[in-house]
Amino acid sequence: MSHALPAAMRGVVLTGFGGFDKLDYRIDLPVPRPGPDEVLIKVGAAGINNTDINTRIGWYSPAVEGATAAGGASGFAETQGEGWSGTPFTFPRVQGIDAAGRIVAVGEGVSEDRIGARVLVEPALRRADGGVDFFGSECDGAFAEYTIAPAIHAHAIDCALSDVELASFPCAYSTAENLLHRSGVSEGERVLVTGASGGVGSAAVQLARRRGAFVTALAGPSKHRAVAALGADEVLDRHAPLESDYFDAVIDVVGGAGFGGLLRALKPRGRYACSGAIAGPLVELDLRALYLKDLTLLGCTALDDGVFANLVGHIERGEVRPLVCATFPLEKIAAAQRVFLEKRHVGKIVLTVDPAARTG
Repeated sequence: MSHALPAAMRGVVLTGFGGFDKLDYRIDLPVPRPGPDEVLIKVGAAGINNTDINTRIGWYSPAVEGATAAGGASGFAETQGEGWSGTPFTFPRVQGIDAAGRIVAVGEGVSEDRIGARVLVEPALRRADGGVDFFGSECDGAFAEYTIAPAIHAHAIDCALSDVELASFPCAYSTAENLLHRSGVSEGERVLVTGASGGVGSAAVQLARRRGAFVTALAGPSKHRAVAALGADEVLDRHAPLESDYFDAVIDVVGGAGFGGLLRALKPRGRYACSGAIAGPLVELDLRALYLKDLTLLGCTALDDGVFANLVGHIERGEVRPLVCATFPLEKIAAAQRVFLEKRHVGKIVLTVDPAARTG
C-alpha cells in the first residue's frame, strides 16, 4: 500500500435513474483501498460527459427512443435499467469517466515506484475474459476525491498541463482518436465531423488535422469561429445541405434525422464511424445508399489496443490542446450538467475535485 489515507472522502453518488435529484453529494464516503493489480488515485479533476448524463437518465435502455436532451433534466420513465454494456446497472454508483490525478497507493503486484505518478485513467477497462467495463459505469469513477483503477489502465503522463486541463482529455479525445483509427483516416482525405463544438467533436477536429486530413466541421453559427480556431478547414451550419459523394469519412456523434444525408455525402467506399446519438438513436437507413456505394459503417465504443497510449503521447508532445470552457466544484455537479445540456459551450466542462485544482 503506502501512505496513511483518510477514512472518509467527498463524492457524488448516483442513487437511481432519473433527474438531478439522483446525484447525492456526500462527505462521508469510505475511501476505497486498492486490490491486487490496482492503484488508488487522488482525483484532481473530472470531466462532464454525455455518457455520465445518459447513464443517469437511463438513455442506454433500448426502450428509450428520444434524444438525450429530452430526458436530461428528469430522466426517461421507459428505461429498463441498462448501462453502457447492456447489463443491468447497479446503484449506488460513483460516476465520472474522466479522471486526472496522482497515484497515492498501490495494491499487491504493483510497484510502489508508481506512487506519486500523475495519471490519466483509460475509460474502457478490459477484463481478463475479454469483456469491457467502463470507468464510472460498471465500477466507481472520478466523481470523488479518491478512485481505484486497474494499474494497466492508469497511464502515466508527463506534461505541464493542469489537472483541469488533463481531465478534459480521457473520454472525449480517446473516443475521437478511436473513431479516426477505426475508420482509417489518413493524410489528404476529406473528413466530415458532426457536433464539432462538443467534447468529442472538437477533439476529432484536432486529431483529424493532426493526421493531415482536410476537415469539414458542422456546428451552430455562433460556434463557427471557435471551431475554425481548432483547425477545421471549413465550418458549416449543422443543418446545411451537404454535397453528395464528397467525403472519404464521416465522424458522427449526433445521429438523428441527419443520418441519411451523411451517407449520401460519403464517396463510394466511404466510411461512417459513430460513437453517439445525441439527436436521437433511431435513424432511417436506405440500404441502397449502403450497398450501392460499398460503404462501411462502424460503431466505436471500446478502444482498440494502443489508442489511449497514443493519445497520451499526443498530449505530452503538445499535438492536441485542451479546450476547457468552464469549471465547477464537485458539489455543483447538477449545475455543471445543466450548463452542459444547454449545448451553448464549445469544448469541455470540468469539475474540480481537489480544492487545489480549482481555478474559478
